[in-house]
Amino acid sequence: MIVGIDLGTTHSLIGAYGADGPTLFPNALGELLTPSVVSVDGDKVLVGLAARDRLISHPEHTVAAFKRWMGTARETRLGGRAFRPEELSALVLRSLLADAEAALGEKITEAVISVPAYFSDAQRKATRAAGELAGVKIERLINEPTAAALAYGLQDRGGEGRFLVFDLGGGTFDVSILECFDSVFEVHASAGDNFLGGEDFLDMMVDAFCRDNDLRQQALKTQELGQLRRRLEQHKRELSARTPTPLQMSIDGRDYTWGIDEDRFAHICEPLVQRMRTPIERAMRDAKLQPSQLDEIVLVGGASRMPLVARLVSRMFGRLPLRHVNPDQAIGLGACVASGLKSRNAKLEEIILTDVCPFTLGTQIARRDDNGQVHSGFFHPIILRNSTVPVSREDQFYPMHEKQEKLTIDIYQGENPLVANNIKLGEIAVQLDKRRSTDDNGVTVRFTYDINGLLQVEVTENATKRRHELLLEQNPGLLSPEEIRARLAALETLKVHPRDQQENIAVLARAERLYEEYIHERERLQEWIMHFRSLLDTQDSDLIARNREKFSEALDMLEAQG
Repeated sequence: MIVGIDLGTTHSLIGAYGADGPTLFPNALGELLTPSVVSVDGDKVLVGLAARDRLISHPEHTVAAFKRWMGTARETRLGGRAFRPEELSALVLRSLLADAEAALGEKITEAVISVPAYFSDAQRKATRAAGELAGVKIERLINEPTAAALAYGLQDRGGEGRFLVFDLGGGTFDVSILECFDSVFEVHASAGDNFLGGEDFLDMMVDAFCRDNDLRQQALKTQELGQLRRRLEQHKRELSARTPTPLQMSIDGRDYTWGIDEDRFAHICEPLVQRMRTPIERAMRDAKLQPSQLDEIVLVGGASRMPLVARLVSRMFGRLPLRHVNPDQAIGLGACVASGLKSRNAKLEEIILTDVCPFTLGTQIARRDDNGQVHSGFFHPIILRNSTVPVSREDQFYPMHEKQEKLTIDIYQGENPLVANNIKLGEIAVQLDKRRSTDDNGVTVRFTYDINGLLQVEVTENATKRRHELLLEQNPGLLSPEEIRARLAALETLKVHPRDQQENIAVLARAERLYEEYIHERERLQEWIMHFRSLLDTQDSDLIARNREKFSEALDMLEAQG
């Protein structure tokens, strides 16, 4: 069975394509959205809502937003052991797969996972490694804007059309321009910012709160900052629908009342809005289109609900965007459609999905000036950004000096004319025969970039036809196959809380979080927690279920009272 997964920065979803079309599966708590948060509780791992509540009550054992670290060697220590971003993502994937298997009643072996269009080669490889660590084969990585277009059924509108997909999630921003014709989805251009999302708008609110109340953010305790972020996140969500009531909370024994309206929120976030304009303008420029040539603009991603986003799009394109598919679910639904296409579901007409290379790929060269001096460190593009993939391009290179013994082909990704400002992906060193002239010691370099964002580099010596190949499997920060096997074995030793206990774990984690937040209700909350823990010891599932519902209702009332 093949499933579609939206592995998001703040929330993740899983589903499949069945007889009734794309269907998302609920988690053990009955929710479609599973928070992308991991927490270690003793020798057990929590994923999802219970883990998110522990961001406040147990911040030193809990981590979120680790999707932003994919493709790096960064490690996070939780419960006495270090986790890489791939491992944390794998734990989220395991939880999602358990939910899908519970819904389908069969083992999941394959998946299509959505990734930001602007994800680099290293980030895509890290996502594949996460799937391997979770025990599932990744059949395809689909770019999130392309998945969103599938969710909107743009391929079923008839005729031809050009669409701009604006995807602002919790941690990343993507914009893609697609054209649909004759059951072909062709991506003309992609651009984005992997460090711009809803979390950054929340950071602006935290900064404003601290400035207005003469607080130093660095001086706040971890629990206090976590509590403040959670309350302000709710405040930000209310801004999208109505003017929220003033926020009231206690920090370090002092009470604060603070509020913000939509106009001021838009004002303090103007630098982020300007950052969104740049990728949009770049994508339009690369696609060689004017706003009037677009048929629709589609908004997806939970952060796209902010009114300032719709205003930006309306000002830039002179029309209102489409938002009739739940922005939190659009990419997950599109991943489900992509999984149906991959499994050749009979209900789906054959759709050809094309994509583009989001970055320029090239090598380092040296140049000789008019005085004969050699200057190194220049970037020479081989595959230009927004080239339709799969794509293969080649070029010729020669040594700079007679009797040069070695030619190094450095592989870079980026848009800067100097390699120092781009990202190095790898290198191939070719030993030269110094008896030959520079013209006879040339090499042909071919870059091949495939639909999954993987790059193959071939270097052929022109004189001998000897070939050198690099699949870029040793990118800095990425796990080797041996390391993946070792970490897979280590993950197997972790005990993930059983799915049938998730509701009990979640309600206790929520109560502990409220205990941290509401200091005047601590005695009552402690009694409730003690009572519910004693009921768990009875192992009477019916009794536990009835009291869990009452416990949740009591927590709802407590939180509503503020």
